Amino acid sequence: MALVLKDRVKETTATTGTGTVTLAGASTGYQSFSAIGDGNTTYYTIAGQTGSEWEVGIGTYTSSGTTLSRTTVLASSNSGSLVNFSAGTKDVFVTYPAGRSVNLDSAATEARAPQFNATNGLIVNSMTVAANYTIATGDSAMSVGPITVNSGVSVTVSSGSRWVVL
Repeated sequence: MALVLKDRVKETTATTGTGTVTLAGASTGYQSFSAIGDGNTTYYTIAGQTGSEWEVGIGTYTSSGTTLSRTTVLASSNSGSLVNFSAGTKDVFVTYPAGRSVNLDSAATEARAPQFNATNGLIVNSMTVAANYTIATGDSAMSVGPITVNSGVSVTVSSGSRWVVL
């Protein structure tokens, strides 16, 4: 289906472990995940109301059973892996993850991460890496040089990944 974002979507869950969470209904003043639509994906955050457990990812909403599957973890309190949530109430809400956002810098110019998809046969890259970037495990990256990595900025090539500069 589609990736869907909606405003003010928030529910709670008492689900424990690393699996699909069962949603307990909309929090007061918010709409339920049904606004996302059955079978659609969305960006989510799950955060324990007590303690320090949290997870940000991409999940799929299913209306039958009112569940959210945790398809892809983007960041978490468990070093970017699925969190084994303990007992207690957790907030579950739609979010727009920083790592997936497009932002404007102080001059109102689009600040893009050094990752691009091309549908026209061309891939254009900046010759300067101006922000920290991690090439995820299993991904590869390619740049056409010369490339300058700004002072204090790092490019991390995860185990099992490659960065080729031509």
